Amino acid sequence: MHWFISAASLMIVAYLFPGIEVRGFGTALIAPIVIGFVNATIGLVIKILTLPLTLLTFGVFWLVINALMLLLASALVPGFIIHGFWSAFFGAIVLSIVSTILSSLLA
Repeated sequence: MHWFISAASLMIVAYLFPGIEVRGFGTALIAPIVIGFVNATIGLVIKILTLPLTLLTFGVFWLVINALMLLLASALVPGFIIHGFWSAFFGAIVLSIVSTILSSLLA
């Protein structure tokens, strides 16, 4: 269920946010898997290594890391395109909000 919520959230964010493109529902189903894998591996290591910087910025640096992980995932998934860092930065925030709203509505 979480997988479909993530895919739907990604489609909604791509519709609402002009800097993010998802070309088809198949891409929307693959992208959350890649995003989750990237966050669970590389993202986790980077978050641990940059913990002091994250504490210094009161957690704001995690938003930068999430944006970079979203950009990396878009580089790995054909049909999932993010136009620049700021699109990834704000897109990650909006994706998080939309995913939380959908999860609370469907759970």
